[in-house]
Amino acid sequence: MTKPAATIVLVHGAWADGSSWNRVIPLLLAKGLPVVAVQLPLSAVADDLAATNRIIADIEGDIVLVGHSWGGVAITQAGIDPKVKSLVYISAFAPDVGETGSGLIGEHPTPPALSTVVTDKSGYVYQTSEGMTLNLAPDLPAIEAKVLGVVQKRLAGAAFTQTVIAAAWKTKPCWYVVTAEDRVVSVELQQAFAKRMEARTTVLHSSHMSLLSRPAEVAVVIEEALAMVPAWSGALRQAVGTSKSSQAR
Repeated sequence: MTKPAATIVLVHGAWADGSSWNRVIPLLLAKGLPVVAVQLPLSAVADDLAATNRIIADIEGDIVLVGHSWGGVAITQAGIDPKVKSLVYISAFAPDVGETGSGLIGEHPTPPALSTVVTDKSGYVYQTSEGMTLNLAPDLPAIEAKVLGVVQKRLAGAAFTQTVIAAAWKTKPCWYVVTAEDRVVSVELQQAFAKRMEARTTVLHSSHMSLLSRPAEVAVVIEEALAMVPAWSGALRQAVGTSKSSQAR
């Protein structure tokens, strides 16, 4: 396989950090793919965008930008950079300008994970240990889910009412992984995002943490997006295909 000219940039979600990609990253590195993970502060929508933009600014060449969950808010804005050639959303938010996280959540059935959220004295929200095992990652061993709860980063509650300044999915090719057993971002909301952006859609029968429970399938979708970058070989692009048809896994 021809070595790609593009770099894969991974953006984590709320109640997590860059280590949430730890099972996807080795699969990409094993194929010689350049990978960088962003560490979001989760203190504000603008702060997350700034953190993502710092990584993008430091990369030469094309970029495939990947966001999980709340990380989708960051890639939706950062994706307007000319170096970003495609966007991959993993059960992620993909707001339009003027939309808020809380508003989008409220348009669809309330996900169970909202019932296991705690707000700390500084206004940051996090998941209880029970929330991690029952709602975020029920398809992981319980001890692994509990560890996620211990190391989770807290999200500023105010971020749910903040809007984005750009919507890159309107102009960039998009891929979307819908996690059919998700208890964090409702399946209906995920499907609405994928439909609106006309994304090449993959359905995984997994929890919200598919990047840990189904890393091989997630890596395949990222590689499909990478294959569409013009610098890649024509043979690989032909193998992946160019249609925006939905497919189930």
